[in-house]
Amino acid sequence: MAGRFAGTWRLRASERRLALHGRLARAPSSCFTAAVALPYKISTLLYCFNERDEVLLLERRKEPNRGLWSPCGGKLKMETGESPYTCACREAEEEIGLRILPTDLHLTGIVTEHGYEGQSHWLMFLFELTEKLAKLPPPHDEGRFSFFSRDALKGLALPQTDREQIWPLFWRHRGGFFAAHCHCHPDGRNDWKLEESTQPSTINHQPSGNARRTDH
Repeated sequence: MAGRFAGTWRLRASERRLALHGRLARAPSSCFTAAVALPYKISTLLYCFNERDEVLLLERRKEPNRGLWSPCGGKLKMETGESPYTCACREAEEEIGLRILPTDLHLTGIVTEHGYEGQSHWLMFLFELTEKLAKLPPPHDEGRFSFFSRDALKGLALPQTDREQIWPLFWRHRGGFFAAHCHCHPDGRNDWKLEESTQPSTINHQPSGNARRTDH
């Protein structure tokens, strides 16, 4: 009897495994799709102003943020170990024809974005150029430039995260420093966390005199 019961149990266990296999075979493939790791990108943004304290923005021709106005800048050359300051100096010369030194820059903020547009994570260094621009830079492969007053930004097409928090944080901490993190959700919601905030008691934006314009 014990042998027959044992054989029956083995048979039923086998049947259960086959039934489970059938259910798994019919399950949607999405149940077994592993989460795809998004790339992590590092960039610098340059906040440049003219003598009227209007900010220079670029209407981008390329992704990310195609068709939107944002400060000029670009991605670090991570394969060469480029520093954020070196990247900002290189981008200033490449995009606006200005040769600058790291001492011409003030690091106003660091912003991280988790899952921006569902495509990548971003680490961004926000630099203000202390040298005032004398004229509008010529058009660039990345897009066209224009100067805007602070109030004019309200009517511009801006990236969502810029409009929500980055610009308000920049204005509030101009001359100081902040660090902020944004968790971008697939449904368009953004959860923000201010991680560090140092607001200046006095704001001094005197040009250092080290910047030199170069010809494109």
